[in-house]
Amino acid sequence: MEPLAGLQETLFAEMTARLDPDESSVPYLKDGYWYYSRYEPGLEYAIHARRKGSMDAQEEILLDGNQRSQGHEFYRLSGLEVSDDHRNVAIAEDTTGRRINEIRILDTQSGKFFPEVIVNASGSLAWSADGQYLFYMNKNLETLLAYQLMRHKLGTDSADDVLVYEETDNTYYSGVGRSRSGKFIELMHQNTDTTEVQLLAADDPLGTFKPFLPRETGHEYDIDDADGRFFIRTNWNAENFRVMTATLEDSADKSRWQELIPHRADAMVRNLQAFNKWLVLEERKDGLRKVRVMALDGSMDRYLESSEDASVMWLSTNVSTDTDTIRYGFSSLATPNQIWEIDLSSGESRLLKADRVLGGFASDHYRTGRMMITARDGARVPVSLAYHRDTLLDGSAPALIYAYGSYGSSSDPWFRNSVISLLDRGFVYVIAHIRGGQEMGRAWYEDGRLMNKKNTFRDFVDVTKALQQKPLIDPARTYAMGGSAGGLLMGAVVNMAPELYHGVVAAVPFVDVVTTMLDESIPLTTGEFNEWGNPKNKDAYEYMLSYSPYDQVSEQDYPNLLVTTGLHDSQVQYFEPAKWVAKLRDRRTDNNTLIMHTNMDAGHGGASGRYRRYRETAQEFAFLVGLAGMEN
Repeated sequence: MEPLAGLQETLFAEMTARLDPDESSVPYLKDGYWYYSRYEPGLEYAIHARRKGSMDAQEEILLDGNQRSQGHEFYRLSGLEVSDDHRNVAIAEDTTGRRINEIRILDTQSGKFFPEVIVNASGSLAWSADGQYLFYMNKNLETLLAYQLMRHKLGTDSADDVLVYEETDNTYYSGVGRSRSGKFIELMHQNTDTTEVQLLAADDPLGTFKPFLPRETGHEYDIDDADGRFFIRTNWNAENFRVMTATLEDSADKSRWQELIPHRADAMVRNLQAFNKWLVLEERKDGLRKVRVMALDGSMDRYLESSEDASVMWLSTNVSTDTDTIRYGFSSLATPNQIWEIDLSSGESRLLKADRVLGGFASDHYRTGRMMITARDGARVPVSLAYHRDTLLDGSAPALIYAYGSYGSSSDPWFRNSVISLLDRGFVYVIAHIRGGQEMGRAWYEDGRLMNKKNTFRDFVDVTKALQQKPLIDPARTYAMGGSAGGLLMGAVVNMAPELYHGVVAAVPFVDVVTTMLDESIPLTTGEFNEWGNPKNKDAYEYMLSYSPYDQVSEQDYPNLLVTTGLHDSQVQYFEPAKWVAKLRDRRTDNNTLIMHTNMDAGHGGASGRYRRYRETAQEFAFLVGLAGMEN
């Protein structure tokens, strides 16, 4: 990368120059306190603060990440929870990147931490209503699963903490938190297709957690409560989910649930927030995330309007259930994130905050678009595009195609500061919404996992071919990028169709599928059986082997490749990309560039810090820009 050192510095300077040096979140009001986070110019980490009564009051800093990070190459605040009396603050901190946290408790009156330190924990935290007990999750240090729910009494030695619940099924991930209403502590368990929520009244910390509905294989649900009623997002007899209601007394008997919003084939319920008089939903409709608001008395039911085709809307922070006013967000590939507030009773809305993007950025310099591309089996794959207004879509422009396509995780068209550096150099930025995500509903996910996994890779290849053949992009300068399971995608497509890509970035790639899924001591393996299959089953073994990037490396030409990993990666262990790169070097028949970069101080998410993380992005983009000859 030495020949591109200057370009890396230029890209890094561009990306960081667009950052608002005084960036801050939209404050929210809770029990008379305004809570928010903010950055100071040039510093890497957020400062978490509050003001009592109004935003004109004196600021009280709860945690300064810049101070807490001193002495650590990596730092991430994984959790921060304030007690109901607003006196004590529990924090979970990761200083290795391996997602193993230490928990400490700050007394805001004295400004000092309590003496107890809890180690080897996840980042999920929940206070009891009286502020005397903190619930958290212990991690298994081999599998890194959060599996033990612990209860800590404030001011006591953590060695005396009480084991409240232990999850014995290692295919489940678990976490703990408070309900939005504040009335309950929720213990949540989930694997790929089954969930369970256990509840404990927040004012009864010594009580027993009880399932809202005991787990049933294949049943996914989550809940929110308001005004004494529970709202349930459930896939019971509803592939795309529906919304039902129940009282706590009736929760364990599904036959007593009442349907509020029926299942629809053309829209999927993604998330919900319940209020005393309103229900607000995030839905996926026509492949896009939209916000739907409805009055519980039946007087209103509508979608909030979006001004762009390739955009995303989401529910923002809404801490109170007794309100007529809610916050939501909006973004697109050319529009920086916005937070809006709407009075549902009057319909009036106002913009609370639009992220400032400096460095001469203007949204009207860019164009966005959306199209459907037909895959080889007839599936219609959504594609989002962004490009500079001066870039011609005539087959002459280089392109970066990005996708993920696993776990039902959808690749929404958010604004990304770093991508502007590509667009300004004439690149077309493409997101392929391939199967394995849920952009087109739950069936879109089912068609891209387990024994349908190859649809994910074929969709990506077919999108690439269609864009080149139209022609919209330059076939000689087509690039691809994906990370983690998206890195598996990259490994698969360069085995299947290496001739389509001039260069590929595979970030923290999951490429040794069979070996990893055979080793249940490796973090995440057991929880992934419903995503990839269990290779102890012969059919699953043979199918996984047929696409596993490491196992399918062959004697052929490969594109220019940049492969990244992190020494402390807890999701994809560093040795997976290492052995893949070694095998590629042994088998490939080309003389193209093949670089492996290991971050020796970080894990799966890469470098920490507001500015520092752009070093890695600048490195990846410099690799692609250099190949495309678009340095200037």
